[in-house]
Amino acid sequence: MAKKILMFAGDFVEDYELMVPYQALLSVGCEVDVICPGKKKGDKIATAIHDFTEFQTYLEYRGHNFEINKDFDSVNPVDYDGLYVTGGRAPEYIRLDRKVLEYTRHFFEANKPVAAICHGIQILTAAGVVKGRTLTSYAAVGPEVTLAGGNYKNVPPTETVVDGNLATSPAWPGHPAILKAFYKLLGIAIG
Repeated sequence: MAKKILMFAGDFVEDYELMVPYQALLSVGCEVDVICPGKKKGDKIATAIHDFTEFQTYLEYRGHNFEINKDFDSVNPVDYDGLYVTGGRAPEYIRLDRKVLEYTRHFFEANKPVAAICHGIQILTAAGVVKGRTLTSYAAVGPEVTLAGGNYKNVPPTETVVDGNLATSPAWPGHPAILKAFYKLLGIAIG
Protein backbone atom coordinates (compact mmCIF):
# COMPACT_ATOMS: atom_id res chain seq x y z
CA MET A 1 0.00 0.00 0.00
CA ALA A 2 1.26 3.48 -0.92
CA LYS A 3 2.54 5.73 1.85
CA LYS A 4 0.44 8.86 2.29
CA ILE A 5 2.38 12.06 2.95
CA LEU A 6 1.11 15.44 4.14
CA MET A 7 3.13 18.42 2.92
CA PHE A 8 2.87 22.00 4.18
CA ALA A 9 3.31 24.89 1.76
CA GLY A 10 2.21 28.48 1.24
CA ASP A 11 2.90 31.53 -0.86
CA PHE A 12 6.62 32.04 -1.41
CA VAL A 13 7.56 28.58 -0.32
CA GLU A 14 11.03 27.86 -1.70
CA ASP A 15 10.40 26.44 -5.17
CA TYR A 16 12.96 23.62 -5.02
CA GLU A 17 11.95 22.71 -1.47
CA LEU A 18 8.39 22.10 -2.63
CA MET A 19 8.78 20.81 -6.19
CA VAL A 20 11.71 18.41 -5.69
CA PRO A 21 10.38 16.46 -2.68
CA TYR A 22 6.83 16.51 -4.04
CA GLN A 23 7.91 14.96 -7.34
CA ALA A 24 10.47 12.63 -5.73
CA LEU A 25 7.89 11.23 -3.30
CA LEU A 26 5.43 10.72 -6.14
CA SER A 27 8.12 8.91 -8.15
CA VAL A 28 8.50 6.24 -5.43
CA GLY A 29 4.76 5.64 -5.25
CA CYS A 30 3.75 7.90 -2.37
CA GLU A 31 0.51 9.85 -2.35
CA VAL A 32 1.31 13.46 -1.45
CA ASP A 33 -1.29 15.97 -0.30
CA VAL A 34 0.00 19.56 -0.35
CA ILE A 35 -1.97 21.92 1.86
CA CYS A 36 -1.93 25.60 2.77
CA PRO A 37 -4.05 27.43 5.36
CA GLY A 38 -6.90 29.27 3.69
CA LYS A 39 -6.49 27.38 0.40
CA LYS A 40 -8.59 24.72 -1.28
CA LYS A 41 -7.79 22.08 -3.87
CA GLY A 42 -7.13 23.84 -7.16
CA ASP A 43 -6.01 27.13 -5.60
CA LYS A 44 -2.54 28.27 -6.58
CA ILE A 45 0.37 29.45 -4.48
CA ALA A 46 3.42 31.38 -5.68
CA THR A 47 6.86 29.91 -5.11
CA ALA A 48 10.18 31.70 -4.72
CA ILE A 49 13.67 30.72 -5.81
CA HIS A 50 16.41 31.57 -3.35
CA ASP A 51 19.96 31.96 -4.57
CA PHE A 52 23.19 32.86 -2.87
CA THR A 53 25.19 35.61 -4.53
CA GLU A 54 27.57 38.26 -3.24
CA PHE A 55 25.08 39.47 -0.62
CA GLN A 56 25.08 38.56 3.07
CA THR A 57 21.81 36.67 2.72
CA TYR A 58 19.96 34.94 -0.08
CA LEU A 59 18.37 36.74 -3.00
CA GLU A 60 14.78 35.90 -3.83
CA TYR A 61 13.33 35.52 -7.32
CA ARG A 62 9.74 34.74 -8.30
CA GLY A 63 9.36 31.05 -9.00
CA HIS A 64 6.50 28.98 -10.39
CA ASN A 65 2.86 28.66 -9.48
CA PHE A 66 1.94 25.44 -7.67
CA GLU A 67 -1.59 24.06 -7.52
CA ILE A 68 -2.73 22.93 -4.07
CA ASN A 69 -4.14 19.41 -4.32
CA LYS A 70 -6.07 19.06 -1.02
CA ASP A 71 -8.48 21.32 0.88
CA PHE A 72 -6.78 22.50 4.06
CA ASP A 73 -9.93 22.15 6.14
CA SER A 74 -10.58 18.55 5.08
CA VAL A 75 -7.29 17.13 6.39
CA ASN A 76 -7.18 14.56 9.17
CA PRO A 77 -3.52 13.94 10.14
CA VAL A 78 -4.40 10.44 11.35
CA ASP A 79 -4.78 9.47 7.66
CA TYR A 80 -1.10 10.15 6.90
CA ASP A 81 2.08 8.10 7.29
CA GLY A 82 4.48 11.05 7.28
CA LEU A 83 4.85 14.84 7.23
CA TYR A 84 7.12 16.88 4.96
CA VAL A 85 7.65 20.53 5.94
CA THR A 86 8.92 22.79 3.16
CA GLY A 87 10.98 25.95 3.57
CA GLY A 88 11.13 29.43 2.13
CA ARG A 89 9.10 32.32 3.51
CA ALA A 90 5.86 30.35 3.89
CA PRO A 91 6.73 28.79 7.28
CA GLU A 92 7.06 32.17 8.99
CA TYR A 93 3.36 32.88 8.46
CA ILE A 94 1.67 29.47 8.12
CA ARG A 95 3.03 28.63 11.58
CA LEU A 96 0.57 31.20 12.89
CA ASP A 97 -2.29 28.87 11.96
CA ARG A 98 -3.50 26.77 14.90
CA LYS A 99 -4.26 23.73 12.73
CA VAL A 100 -0.76 23.69 11.21
CA LEU A 101 0.65 23.43 14.73
CA GLU A 102 -1.90 20.79 15.78
CA TYR A 103 -1.15 18.69 12.69
CA THR A 104 2.58 18.98 13.38
CA ARG A 105 2.17 17.88 17.00
CA HIS A 106 0.13 14.87 15.86
CA PHE A 107 3.07 13.48 13.85
CA PHE A 108 5.43 13.84 16.80
CA GLU A 109 2.99 12.43 19.35
CA ALA A 110 2.33 9.44 17.07
CA ASN A 111 6.08 9.07 16.31
CA LYS A 112 5.44 9.21 12.56
CA PRO A 113 8.24 10.20 10.15
CA VAL A 114 8.78 13.94 9.72
CA ALA A 115 11.14 15.73 7.33
CA ALA A 116 11.69 19.48 7.58
CA ILE A 117 14.01 21.63 5.52
CA CYS A 118 15.46 25.14 5.78
CA HIS A 119 12.94 27.61 7.30
CA GLY A 120 10.38 24.79 7.65
CA ILE A 121 11.91 24.20 11.07
CA GLN A 122 10.13 27.41 12.18
CA ILE A 123 6.91 25.39 12.16
CA LEU A 124 8.49 22.79 14.43
CA THR A 125 9.73 25.40 16.89
CA ALA A 126 6.32 27.12 16.96
CA ALA A 127 4.63 23.74 17.54
CA GLY A 128 6.90 23.10 20.54
CA VAL A 129 8.20 19.74 19.28
CA VAL A 130 11.98 20.28 19.21
CA LYS A 131 12.78 20.32 22.93
CA GLY A 132 15.65 17.90 23.59
CA ARG A 133 15.95 16.98 19.89
CA THR A 134 19.05 17.43 17.73
CA LEU A 135 18.29 19.04 14.39
CA THR A 136 19.52 21.47 11.79
CA SER A 137 17.93 24.28 9.80
CA TYR A 138 18.88 27.26 7.72
CA ALA A 139 21.51 28.98 9.91
CA ALA A 140 19.33 32.06 10.53
CA VAL A 141 16.72 29.77 12.16
CA GLY A 142 19.30 28.16 14.46
CA PRO A 143 18.66 30.61 17.33
CA GLU A 144 14.95 29.70 17.23
CA VAL A 145 15.85 26.03 17.57
CA THR A 146 17.96 26.80 20.63
CA LEU A 147 15.30 29.07 22.18
CA ALA A 148 12.72 26.28 21.68
CA GLY A 149 14.94 23.86 23.62
CA GLY A 150 16.41 21.98 20.66
CA ASN A 151 20.05 21.16 20.02
CA TYR A 152 20.94 23.08 16.88
CA LYS A 153 23.60 21.39 14.76
CA ASN A 154 25.29 23.53 12.11
CA VAL A 155 26.02 21.25 9.15
CA PRO A 156 26.80 21.91 5.47
CA PRO A 157 23.68 22.49 3.32
CA THR A 158 24.18 19.12 1.62
CA GLU A 159 23.76 17.17 4.86
CA THR A 160 20.86 15.92 6.95
CA VAL A 161 20.51 15.36 10.68
CA VAL A 162 18.32 12.48 11.84
CA ASP A 163 17.01 12.25 15.41
CA GLY A 164 14.47 9.48 15.91
CA ASN A 165 11.51 10.09 13.59
CA LEU A 166 12.83 13.50 12.46
CA ALA A 167 15.07 14.29 9.47
CA THR A 168 16.18 17.90 8.92
CA SER A 169 18.42 19.66 6.40
CA PRO A 170 19.61 23.29 6.12
CA ALA A 171 18.57 23.92 2.50
CA TRP A 172 17.71 22.48 -0.90
CA PRO A 173 21.24 21.22 -1.67
CA GLY A 174 20.42 18.60 0.99
CA HIS A 175 17.59 16.99 -0.99
CA PRO A 176 19.45 13.76 -1.75
CA ALA A 177 20.30 13.28 1.94
CA ILE A 178 16.97 14.32 3.46
CA LEU A 179 14.91 12.33 0.96
CA LYS A 180 17.06 9.24 1.52
CA ALA A 181 16.59 9.62 5.29
CA PHE A 182 12.83 10.24 4.95
CA TYR A 183 12.41 7.17 2.72
CA LYS A 184 14.20 5.10 5.35
CA LEU A 185 11.98 6.48 8.13
CA LEU A 186 8.93 5.63 6.01
CA GLY A 187 10.20 2.09 5.39
CA ILE A 188 10.63 2.69 1.65
CA ALA A 189 13.56 0.76 0.18
CA ILE A 190 15.13 2.19 -2.97
CA GLY A 191 17.29 -0.02 -5.22
